[in-house]
Amino acid sequence: MPGDDRPARRRRLPRPFGLRTRLVLAFLLVAAVGCGTTAALTYRAARNAILEQTQDTAVTAFRQQVETLNVQLPVDHDGLQNELRRIARQGKPRPWRVYAEYGDVRVSSTDRPASTVLTPELRRRATAPGATHGSFQRVVRNGTPYLTVAVPAVFGNFRGLPEDHPTGLVLYAVMDLGEEEADIEAMVLAARDGALPALLVALVPALLAARGVLRPVRELRRAAHSMGRGRLDTRIHAKGSDELADLARTFNESAAALERSVTELRRAEARARRFASDVSHELRTPLAGMLAVTEVLDEDAGTLDSDTARAVRLISAETGKLAVLVEDLMEISRFDARAAELHTDEVDAAEMVRKTLINRHWTDPERIATELADGIRARLDPRRFDVVVANLVGNALRHGGPPVTVRVYEEGGRLVTEVADRGPGIPDDVLPHVFDRFYKGDPARTRSAGSGLGLAITQENVHLHGGTVVAANRPDGGAVFTVRIPL
Repeated sequence: MPGDDRPARRRRLPRPFGLRTRLVLAFLLVAAVGCGTTAALTYRAARNAILEQTQDTAVTAFRQQVETLNVQLPVDHDGLQNELRRIARQGKPRPWRVYAEYGDVRVSSTDRPASTVLTPELRRRATAPGATHGSFQRVVRNGTPYLTVAVPAVFGNFRGLPEDHPTGLVLYAVMDLGEEEADIEAMVLAARDGALPALLVALVPALLAARGVLRPVRELRRAAHSMGRGRLDTRIHAKGSDELADLARTFNESAAALERSVTELRRAEARARRFASDVSHELRTPLAGMLAVTEVLDEDAGTLDSDTARAVRLISAETGKLAVLVEDLMEISRFDARAAELHTDEVDAAEMVRKTLINRHWTDPERIATELADGIRARLDPRRFDVVVANLVGNALRHGGPPVTVRVYEEGGRLVTEVADRGPGIPDDVLPHVFDRFYKGDPARTRSAGSGLGLAITQENVHLHGGTVVAANRPDGGAVFTVRIPL
């Protein structure tokens, strides 16, 4: 409804990334990192093992074949080519392409005398002074991996010549590592294909773990919600010795302490209400007699001497204040005991306000100004609405400045009643407490005519009608009280 001042009910929105989801995702992330790390380490170790085994086999076999080389120096092209083809056929673990370099001579076991796979770095290492054992290198050309091996021929290979002395002839072997790379690629694919089932399997313990963690959290939420609705005897079944169990026990201890405190406060409040109610009832009978006597004394005060007349009038005034206080206390006691009832009738709101002002003789236009919209029909309790208007107008006349303006109009399906004055307004530190019982912002007003309960009774009567009352300061000075009651 427009203009409704009641707080809207909080709606629980869906939580796509709640604690359960985050726990499962964290568990799966740990599993994924573990699988990925294990796969990477396994891949690295297996790759090195496969390549090193192939490499060691090829290098050893090639060196052995070079040691069996039987050529004459200077080299004969055809004879050397035949030897290279023989060595190529003996390649392990697969046939090689073999190349030989001797000065400017280039011979190979293939139709091409030289290879683009051989790098200058490998040639430098093979022809370096004192290089007799050879070297190897893995290279990639056009996306294809190769193993290249260089072994220099030494005089120790020939009969009657000094050993381990380079002859200047260097043999090179080139072997395609495509099969090894294919095996490694197959391992990667197998690891990748096995990761998804592993994560799906890990999802089961993740869900179980999340359920185990969230169960006490849900119980704690339900218990807190139950306590928020006033069920202070709510407790959580705590089991185990982990942090969540400690939290449950702490909650139970706090709930028990809170229940004891609230029970004691309720008992104290009930005693205070009963005391105020009992005192009010007990005072009504003697006050009735005192009021009757003071009325007689007031009538005869003119025949008494001045001091006695002044004392009589003071007693009469204070007795009247005490009677008002007793009536207000009884009214508050009825509200506290939930015994106050509404007796509503459909009335003309403007006419009700006029009657209230006339009955209290608030008709002086210099003190009271009215802006009453006629024709507004509302279901009100006439007696209680009269009290609301009378308390607000009386408060404005006592503590504000004339003229006091009373407005009645309809807004958003609600009857709005405003009472504004031209006084100094309400101090900011007093404004939040104006409806508190017995609250008086100015210590000098402790002896004022009011009981300190008028605005509190006004608020209770407005709430009983299902409405609201708000106090504020006007921008141009003065205080304004606004009452909104559903029509």
